Amino acid sequence: MTLLDEQIQQRQANLQALQALGVDVYPRRFDRTHTISELSDGFGDRTAEALDSDRIDTVTAGRVLAIRNFGKASFLGLSDGRQRIQIYIRQDALPEQDFKVFRLLDFGDHIGVEGHLFRTKTGELTIWARRIVFLAKCHLPLPEKWHGLQDVETRYRQRYLDLIVNPDSRRVFEVRTKAVTAIRRFLDSRGFVEVETPVMQPIAGGAAARPFVTHHNALDMDLYLRIAPELYLKRLVVGGMERVYELARNFRNEGVSTQHNPEFTMLEFYQAYADYHELMAMTEELIAYTAREAAGTDEVTFNDQSISLKAPFRRLSLRHAAAEHAGLRIGETVTEADLRDADRAVAIAARLGIALPTHTSAGKAATEIFERLWEADLVQPTFVYDFPTEVSPLSKQKPDDPATVERFELYIGGFEVANAFSELNDPHEQRRRFEQQLDEKRKGDAETHPMDEDYVRALEYGLPPTAGEGIGIDRLVMVLSGSPSIRDVILFPHMRRRD
Repeated sequence: MTLLDEQIQQRQANLQALQALGVDVYPRRFDRTHTISELSDGFGDRTAEALDSDRIDTVTAGRVLAIRNFGKASFLGLSDGRQRIQIYIRQDALPEQDFKVFRLLDFGDHIGVEGHLFRTKTGELTIWARRIVFLAKCHLPLPEKWHGLQDVETRYRQRYLDLIVNPDSRRVFEVRTKAVTAIRRFLDSRGFVEVETPVMQPIAGGAAARPFVTHHNALDMDLYLRIAPELYLKRLVVGGMERVYELARNFRNEGVSTQHNPEFTMLEFYQAYADYHELMAMTEELIAYTAREAAGTDEVTFNDQSISLKAPFRRLSLRHAAAEHAGLRIGETVTEADLRDADRAVAIAARLGIALPTHTSAGKAATEIFERLWEADLVQPTFVYDFPTEVSPLSKQKPDDPATVERFELYIGGFEVANAFSELNDPHEQRRRFEQQLDEKRKGDAETHPMDEDYVRALEYGLPPTAGEGIGIDRLVMVLSGSPSIRDVILFPHMRRRD
């Protein structure tokens, strides 16, 4: 028999002993006067004298995360998942039955405690127990208490276990909740309306990504899990909803990494009569406000680097920045004009060690060069703006440069956090762009946007000048919480099967 088997067997024996005492080992409810966090926050600064004179009675509950015996006195460490409090146990202060219950407790069990607050000689806030109620059994041993749960894969696969023994994990998800709440408050205060759009869609549109496919039996048709809510949100702007947003669960059937999960959360919002310059300024406000509300500061640490989320953010023109960095790498001048010529751009990429297909367009080559050379250096918040038209099929072209669109991406911590643009609202140009995407697909490019006839029809009814943006909630929370992997900020990330 292994040590684990012995521990499980002992826990079962303790459970049976509790039942033999007539204890209801799974009661239906327990009424508290305080949570453990409320006790810690409300009375943590009271002196021993003040606690003795005011005698604060309490009834609380939590999970046992420490058991220490010292002769006639014993101590329990009790947690509500956020904070802990010490419980003082004396045999002569408890009913006989309750003390027997205490003797049968295992690390991880849930109990209720009634007593009063005091401070021990070491100054620790403690409950002097006069009653113990058994609430639920922990049948399996928890990880070794002094080291917590260190195995990363187990933390992700068994998040419930991670939350029990790693308080920092709980704090990460509290930051996430506060961030989402702050984003909603920010947008609501500016007249935006939160909406919901279809998760199952007949066309996987709004982005270039490989979708998950499902089948609707009653309608006998294939549907795609949403890769982006963009085209539906812009349909709403056509319909007269001038400011809309959605906190959308998106699904992309692609690789998994520290920055990618097949299922992720994206904020998308659209504002009529605005352009991408207006969204840059708004994004600076939104990011700084969310940081202060969720993390308590707009100066955060990510991957051991201090990041300031205060406005203004740095701005880089994509082609200019790509040409500048490429020239430094190969030791000769590279111009924006070079990156607007397909043959020269592909040749420059090759000299940089970036292999591209021979049919790659100038715009795609320039974008690839920029991403390979710059991304890792974009730690401080940086707007990368004015993208090639070929890589932005839904963006509005600049009036003086049809090869460039009014688009920006926001980078923080070395990866993209947001993507925005002045929306293309010319239905004829949009149809031409979709047809161009289909032509690229026929040439072998898998990252193209499909034709969406209904969306083009919606544009024919008139989309006013509009700017839209998507912000990756998971990546933003990574930065705000200092979490190095996207799996750290998703409660139940996707994992490869163990077999």
